Amino acid sequence: MLSSSVMIRRFCSFNVTASSSTITSTTKKKRLVFLGSPQITAIVTQPPSGRDRGRKVTPSPVAQHALDRGFPSDLIFTPVKANEEAFLFNFKSLEPVLCVTAAYGNILPTKFLNIPSKGTVNIHPSLLPLYRGAAPVQRALQDGVKETGVSLAYTVRKLDAGPVIARERVTIDDQIKAPDLLDLLFDLDIGMSSIFQDSDSIFSIAHGLLFHSGSKLLIRELPSIFDGSASGIAEEQDDSKATLAPKITPEESWLSFDEDAQVLHNKVRAFAGWPGTRARLKVIDPSNGESSIIEPKIITTWIYGDIRSQDIKANDVLFSKGSLVIPCGGGTALEVLEIQLPGKRAVNAAAFWNGLRGQMLKKL
Repeated sequence: MLSSSVMIRRFCSFNVTASSSTITSTTKKKRLVFLGSPQITAIVTQPPSGRDRGRKVTPSPVAQHALDRGFPSDLIFTPVKANEEAFLFNFKSLEPVLCVTAAYGNILPTKFLNIPSKGTVNIHPSLLPLYRGAAPVQRALQDGVKETGVSLAYTVRKLDAGPVIARERVTIDDQIKAPDLLDLLFDLDIGMSSIFQDSDSIFSIAHGLLFHSGSKLLIRELPSIFDGSASGIAEEQDDSKATLAPKITPEESWLSFDEDAQVLHNKVRAFAGWPGTRARLKVIDPSNGESSIIEPKIITTWIYGDIRSQDIKANDVLFSKGSLVIPCGGGTALEVLEIQLPGKRAVNAAAFWNGLRGQMLKKL
């Protein structure tokens, strides 16, 4: 499941035109926000949880956004698990035609999947069958891919393995970070005020965020989903080509400078936002030899392209042209452009270096 820090990123919305024959007979243009032209029947999202330092129990971002715009609280379902009998009973009573999931974070049981007459489709931020799982964007960046995208697929009991209705490809550069890539793939401005006016709709939404590219796919493919033709032409996934994107853990955030600089740079990009990447460095006072260990977050990096053996000793951290230069495995070196000490704000490398006041810096 995507972290809450990713889920509450900057919102943005856009308009689409829907013909009366494909979407609705009463409207030719609606503001596309969460799902598109049709009104929302209900929202299914994660239960309220403690999200800040005071552990104040708050609704999920989607639930709060809906409540703020007058969506009926009794139509916001927050089951701990989607197989709860009371939830399934209430959900079935709505007679939903189609369900759309995006980063819901719970496995949907067969009893749920059998309820909507046109099925359940999932918007997944990868080119399925690649990167099935909880962290597809982060794992793709960690692997250094040059292309990713979103897939619209039918939901089945097996993780992200349903037939693919459509894909949207996105080319990415080698500097983009996970939050920025998520901003490209997600349409995070739910802006649901224009669709939260009427509860007599055909949709039930499962969680939080809709992908920007994915929402375009959804609107484009809605007619074929509703008339049933999409299910006949959806592409079965080749399981032999599947790759997994397991959930990221805080323990993975540490950088090991024995690895190649490219590997470390990709990890910094992938783990940006949450959980971030951390390093252990030694600060030495040359006047008395005293030393201490610091554990800063590494915020922004680049590959140091002109390292020579005479430029830098094995464990020394240098300052060159506005960057910290850290030797890495295979004769490579990593440039650190932004860094953040615990409890402090992130600063550029020059400000950090000046703050050392002549002390030496070594990697561990």
